[in-house]
Amino acid sequence: MLNKNPSRVPLMRFVLGAVSVAALLAGAPARAAEPVQPIELPKAVNPAQAELGKKLWFDPRLSRSGFISCNSCHNLSMGGSDNLKTSIGHNWQKGPINSPTVLNSSLNMAQFWDGRAEDLREQAGGPIANPGEMAFTHELAVDMLRSIPQYVAEFKQVFGSDKLSIAEVTTAIAAFEETLITPNARFDQWLKGDMKAINDQELRGYQLFKSAGCVACHNGPNLGGTSFQKMGLIEPYQTDNPAEGRYAVTKNDAERFNFKVPTLRNVELTYPYFHDGAADTLARAVDTMGRIQLGKTFSTQENADIVAFLKTLTGEQPRVVLPILPPSSDTTQRPRPFD
Repeated sequence: MLNKNPSRVPLMRFVLGAVSVAALLAGAPARAAEPVQPIELPKAVNPAQAELGKKLWFDPRLSRSGFISCNSCHNLSMGGSDNLKTSIGHNWQKGPINSPTVLNSSLNMAQFWDGRAEDLREQAGGPIANPGEMAFTHELAVDMLRSIPQYVAEFKQVFGSDKLSIAEVTTAIAAFEETLITPNARFDQWLKGDMKAINDQELRGYQLFKSAGCVACHNGPNLGGTSFQKMGLIEPYQTDNPAEGRYAVTKNDAERFNFKVPTLRNVELTYPYFHDGAADTLARAVDTMGRIQLGKTFSTQENADIVAFLKTLTGEQPRVVLPILPPSSDTTQRPRPFD
């Protein structure tokens, strides 16, 4: 069951971690009760929709500048993020918040840090019409696609009708995003019974990750993405970032500074960390989370052990063949990168 109560930390914090190292080493049956489950292969999606969505994902013509694509901020060569503190939008605008990874995002309870999009389809339309991101409109984006004969033909083939609207656009993009799953991390191999998949330090780090209470929020197959939690539960989090989390959506003061718990999958690839991108390294992120969320000060060795564990969560990255995009027609609106 999803924990949507931002004021309540699950009781599992106090009971997880009781399993001894000896019991864990006993084999797969003990691992079946772990609070973390392996990432499975991508669920079945419509392959034609996903292939069309891949074209749209890489097509910068969905932006006013003709320069920014979905992949600009969620670079699939960089863990599905951009490794910037905040992303760069139209006309070199500074983004308001750190760009979360798109990898395994289909496993999240909602999209964006504040959860304002219910699913990937709703999320896909947001950046296109955001003046600080792709700075287009849905109407202009659809007009652009309708002006390209190859796109018109492909949309008709994929969706079985002449209708080409923002709904079909976001459906296709979401179908592609659903394929971006990263299975078979070393930790997944260990969960499935391969005792040699992780070393002693990494196992110590996982044990500490559990006993310290990290798994209260970072659990399940995605190690996160299933609850909103206050940033600064034990002590206030100091930041100059204006984002207010769930409050911006619900206007409920009790949810101010409550953010969606990020996935820890592929976390070594998705620096910098937190909604404001303030932590440049995993070591710094672990130290900060220990203090402000758990009231713990990890020793240098403990910090290193947890970081070692987190690096076992890097899975097989999506193998994406870059699509050849259909050429613009004479009537396709030309890019406007400088206005």
